[in-house]
Amino acid sequence: MDDDAGQQHSSGAGTTPTTAASVGTVAFIGTAASAGYPQRQLARALLTSAAHADAGTRRRAEARADRWRATLAGMADGRLTIGSRTPVAALPAWVTPEVLRGGYATGAAGAEGPLQPYEREAAARAGVPAARGALFAHSLTEAGLSRLHELLDSGCYDIELPEEAALLTVAWLVRAGDTAAALELLDTLEPFADRLRFTPRPADRPAPDAEALHRRTVGDAVTSLAHRRPNPAVEAQQEALTVWQPFADRLLAHWLETAGDGQRVLEREPDADWLERGAALLRRYRELADAHTRCTKHRKPKENLAILRGALDEVVAGRPLDARRLGLLRHAVESMTRRRGRPGSQRHTELRTRQAVQAARPTHHALAQLVLRRLAVLPQDTGTPDVRPLTAAVSGPEAEETGLPAGTPVPATIGRVVEAALSAPIATLVERGVVPSAEALAELVPQLVAATTARSHPDPALRTLVAANHRAFGNRRSLLLTDLTSQVRVDELPWVRAVVAHRADEDGREPARLALRRLGELAVQAFPGTLLPNPLVRELAVLARQSGVDAPFVEELAADIFQGTFSPKFLAAARIAADLLGGTLYERYYGIDYAAVLDLAETESSGVLARIRRPRTSKGFAELCVRRAEVGRGRSVAANGTVVEQAQILTTHNLATLVTRAGIHPAPGWDDLALRSFTTVCRTTARIHGNPYPVTAVKDAAYAWRQMLFQLSLCDPATRTRTLARLDEEAARQPGHVTSRLAPALTGLRQAAAGTPPDAGTGRLLLGWSTGPHWLARDPRS
Repeated sequence: MDDDAGQQHSSGAGTTPTTAASVGTVAFIGTAASAGYPQRQLARALLTSAAHADAGTRRRAEARADRWRATLAGMADGRLTIGSRTPVAALPAWVTPEVLRGGYATGAAGAEGPLQPYEREAAARAGVPAARGALFAHSLTEAGLSRLHELLDSGCYDIELPEEAALLTVAWLVRAGDTAAALELLDTLEPFADRLRFTPRPADRPAPDAEALHRRTVGDAVTSLAHRRPNPAVEAQQEALTVWQPFADRLLAHWLETAGDGQRVLEREPDADWLERGAALLRRYRELADAHTRCTKHRKPKENLAILRGALDEVVAGRPLDARRLGLLRHAVESMTRRRGRPGSQRHTELRTRQAVQAARPTHHALAQLVLRRLAVLPQDTGTPDVRPLTAAVSGPEAEETGLPAGTPVPATIGRVVEAALSAPIATLVERGVVPSAEALAELVPQLVAATTARSHPDPALRTLVAANHRAFGNRRSLLLTDLTSQVRVDELPWVRAVVAHRADEDGREPARLALRRLGELAVQAFPGTLLPNPLVRELAVLARQSGVDAPFVEELAADIFQGTFSPKFLAAARIAADLLGGTLYERYYGIDYAAVLDLAETESSGVLARIRRPRTSKGFAELCVRRAEVGRGRSVAANGTVVEQAQILTTHNLATLVTRAGIHPAPGWDDLALRSFTTVCRTTARIHGNPYPVTAVKDAAYAWRQMLFQLSLCDPATRTRTLARLDEEAARQPGHVTSRLAPALTGLRQAAAGTPPDAGTGRLLLGWSTGPHWLARDPRS
């Protein structure tokens, strides 16, 4: 099984920084973290807290700055050991630490701090002091245990942090008669009783169906829509159509009354009635200008409306127009009538009718308010199984209540916000685009794994509790770790260990195997050409352990903190790849000697050290990666990246493990996935053009290219030949700069397929990392 899952991981969200100065990177000296990154983050937070226009943003930045100060202070006085799985000296590994961006701990625990409102209410109801120690003690009384049993049976509780499941577990153990396990767990928790919250927050309803997942809750959708403000440009346009254009028409018609036979204004002398009505128009203008301030075009001196109004001001005041102003007036009137026709004419009337229809259309903001009304009646703390009623067109009754035209459709931009709250099986969410990326899929996987994990527990109340605990654990932020240290696993939590004896392992293995295969297939076929993100890899490893499958899943390693070593699971994964890919296009293209990999794996697994104790590193695998990278150890981040990339090539970064150990077999077929991976190659290559920082795009293109090679290698020869021809056709349809950049790589691929080295002649081997300028980033026209 994958006992090393969760070891040394990327400090970014699915990407590996390229230079020590990159945002999100961490510089290391020996094994001690540099304070440079926290200092930069503190400076950014302070700048935002001082200069941002939004008060809420300033407050959040101030809080963030306080946390970064705490991190820097802890690093300075030795209370924090960044890079350790127990970074806070006073806290054991199972306590959820407060973790900042980049994996830095602050020194605080997630479950500490001021009492939550539900804790104060519980203390008041129990008649005990409002302190965590008092609540802890009360929970162990007959009344306290009775309350915990009620929550267990109803399932009406929320667990945001794993610690909040601890006393519920104690209560379940007591009821199950396992007093010894309950007392042992209490001994572990008691030293932290005054500091951490170990009770759950009550909820109005049980957790939803475990098979139905959601990316966002209804409450999240409400918050997102509520924060939308009217679009100033749209509001100004509506004001122009409904207020200022009709007024301009009245003003134009008034001036046209003074036109003579030559159709030029002021050929007739204005009479007293005309002047009186002109004065009324000027008063109306001032009223409109005071009430309608979104559109300011009428204030610009060179605009026709301003010219007509200014001339009217002069004439009504008894001041004759000079030649310049008279010329401007006549030009404005002539251009207005020429462009739109005279007010009241058929052409003018038709235009204004169309514009009135346009102005009557409700704004996105108004329709968002309608959708908010629909969402308000739903439970806010979960998703919704059907979004169609929420995004339907305005109904008749709604039109009467809101004044919105019946039948008006809800815009797609609003619909997408609501769609994110859809609660459905994960495959449905991917199919409907609610899960748009592998990273978004990784966000949902803990919910799926939680349900699978819980199935091995026969008792329904314990099943619900285990699932809730696992979901909460899935929100635990990863620490920045060094020296191949592994992240804390869910089965290390004391309350999880306490109920292991009550698990029916065989009952959970088959569901876990099925979930592992389905999730692997979903990730590979939904997002071909995309590196599996580390959170997803870790959840796959959890499913593998639960199913009893020996599947060495490996994470993406961060080049900026890579220390030149690999855990043994990397060699185990390379061995699986060697068994699957020996003699294939993949082996030929990358110049791999998989027979040598198998020999190395056999040698290390049968050595004296391996028989005495399990080694922490695979020295032979690290040396092999360095030789293949053709660079020395640790010279630069880029040099580290070339070594890490070779590990990804040798292991296929989990693809071979998914095929061989998880048994995935994507329904579209490997040829279809290869074509889609190549589309990803083209899309990421397009981002290089004109990009002053193309390194990330180059790496992404190389990752997608490697997956394409893997997929092609699993095709039969005839299918592979047809697919290679289709790659050329797809490349020819791309913009010229993409076609030109990829031409050497496609030549190299064809050469490898024919049995010759890919980098011979005009062919090039496409890799992502380079210690110098990358050939893919060069301008193909130079």
